[in-house]
Amino acid sequence: MNRRNFLIGGGSLIAAGGVAAAIGVKQTGSMQDYEKAAANLREPLALQPDDHELIRYATLAASGHNTQPWKFRVQKSSIEILPDYSRRTVVVDPDDHHLFASLGCAAENLMISGAATGRASALRMDPAENGKVVVDMVAGRLDRSALFDAIPKRQSTRTNYDGRSVSMAKLRLLDAAAQVDGVNVILLTDRPQINLVRDLVIAGNSAQMADADFVDELKQWIRFNPRDAMAVRDGLFGACSGNPSAPGWLGRPLFDLSFTTQSENDKYAGQIDGSAGIAVFVAEKNDPEHWVQAGRSSQRFALQATALGLKLAYINQPTEVSKLRPDLAALVGMQGYRPNIVMRFGHGQTMPMSLRRPVSAVLIN
Repeated sequence: MNRRNFLIGGGSLIAAGGVAAAIGVKQTGSMQDYEKAAANLREPLALQPDDHELIRYATLAASGHNTQPWKFRVQKSSIEILPDYSRRTVVVDPDDHHLFASLGCAAENLMISGAATGRASALRMDPAENGKVVVDMVAGRLDRSALFDAIPKRQSTRTNYDGRSVSMAKLRLLDAAAQVDGVNVILLTDRPQINLVRDLVIAGNSAQMADADFVDELKQWIRFNPRDAMAVRDGLFGACSGNPSAPGWLGRPLFDLSFTTQSENDKYAGQIDGSAGIAVFVAEKNDPEHWVQAGRSSQRFALQATALGLKLAYINQPTEVSKLRPDLAALVGMQGYRPNIVMRFGHGQTMPMSLRRPVSAVLIN
C-alpha cells in the first residue's frame, strides 16, 4: 500500500554504487540470490493446490510499506485472515485503515486463486476477533481469469512512466474489474485533474516529511541491500525502485542525507506527470469492513492493470494526511466521504519484485 522509495542524489548515488561495488556481495548480498528467491516465491500454483499454496498466493498482495500485517488460519471449510497488530505502522496509519485495506488485498488474491483451482468463495468479517476476515470456500467450477494469472506478476512500480495514454477500452476493463460492493472507483485521465491530485500528493508529502516520527517509521521498513531484504523478507528494498545496494552502515546515513522534502516532492511530481491516469477508491462507509472492501477493489484494479501490461504505484499521501481528505473527496465528486486509496497507472519498465515472508511465518493454529 503506502510504499515509497528513498531518493539518493546524483553524486551520492554514484558514490554509493561505487562503494557497494568495492565492498562486494559479502556485506550487501547477491542480487542474483535475491531474484531467485523472488522467483521461487512466485512459482505457479499446482493444479490442485493445498491450503498452504493458496495462502502463498494470498501473501503476494499489496500492503503498506510491505509490512504484510496478516496471519492466516485454516479451518475445515474456510481460511481466516487475521490482522497482525505487531506489524502496525502507527504514525502513517494510526487508525489501521491501511492495515485492513491490506487484509482486503490478501483476501481478494485468495478468492481469485480459489476460483482458479475449483473453489468458490465468499467473504465475511468477524468483528468478534479483532476484525478477522473469513473466506468461506466450497467446491465449485474452475474459473481461471486474467486476474489470477497476473497475481505473481503484479508489483508496485515506483519509477517514472513514459507518459503514454491508456485506451478507453482498457479504462473500461480497469473500471469493471474494480467493481466491489460498497466502493466507488473514480478514474482520472484529464491532465488538469491529475495535476490537482499531484498538488495534493505534494502537500501531503511535505506534511509527512516535516514529521520526524513519520521519517523514522519509514526508515525502519527500508532494506538497503539484498542480504538484509532476504533476511526479513518484508519492507521496502531499494533496488525495487532502482536504487543501488549498500551495506546498512552506509545506506542509513545516505538516507538521512538525501531524503529531503524537495527531492521527494520533485520525484512524485515527475512520476505523476508521466502517468497515464490516477485511480481513487472511495468506500461508502468509514469502517474496517469497508476498508477491507476498498483493498479488494484496489487489488482487482492492480491485477487487471498488470494483465493489460500496465504499471501502477500507490500515492496515498492525500488519504493519510487527514486535513487533505476533504479536498481529495471534493475533487472526485465524493464530498463527505473518506477517500481510501490513490493509485497512479501507466506504461513503464518492470523492476525487481519484492519478497514475502514464508507461509510458515504467517500461519497460525
